[in-house]
Amino acid sequence: MKIAMLFYNKMTPLDTIGPYQVFTAVPGWEVVTVARHAGPVIDETGRALFNAEASIDDIDSADVLFIGGAGNTSEPIDDPDVLAWIRKIDATTQWTTSVCTGSLILGSAGLLQGRNATTHWSALHLLTELGATPVAERVVTDGKYVTGAGVAAGIDMALTFVGQVVGDDMARCIQLGIEYDPEPPYDAGSPKTASEEIVELTRAAMTSANSGSL
Repeated sequence: MKIAMLFYNKMTPLDTIGPYQVFTAVPGWEVVTVARHAGPVIDETGRALFNAEASIDDIDSADVLFIGGAGNTSEPIDDPDVLAWIRKIDATTQWTTSVCTGSLILGSAGLLQGRNATTHWSALHLLTELGATPVAERVVTDGKYVTGAGVAAGIDMALTFVGQVVGDDMARCIQLGIEYDPEPPYDAGSPKTASEEIVELTRAAMTSANSGSL
């Protein structure tokens, strides 16, 4: 199983690191990191925490495509070569996956037309504009497309995906191995549980940080 993970500047680290941790724990799975150009990739904090092993010119097929999100996804969405590459790889995949606003990138490539999908809660409405049906769930599977909600949901998406492809016991073993047993200190991880005040404060902070762009 060859998994191509798209990297791009301003990406959110946890969107990709969580699934990467899960995917690389599956025996026999090969993970390759891909960007517009091979080499350092700057994350949303401005640090070069990531390195793409290959450029989009180097990879022409994969069993699985993964795209993480960012507060500002303009770089891949505004790059016709990246969108064309996404469509090309998707034509070869058994599965195409995303986390957070990575689904907006898939949608911008025209891959979610008429499909159920999820994304970060603050961006769900944007899926409609891309022809998808937004679903406010942690993980959504529609055909070969598996999308995860915001940021930390990437671990849930990856474990769900491993369970679907390899089996529940493998997913359980990986979950135990990474001790994914969350006990959050606050019940504010979703707009369904957070107070209205916290939701609005968070929305304002995100809008300010991302200049209103997802």
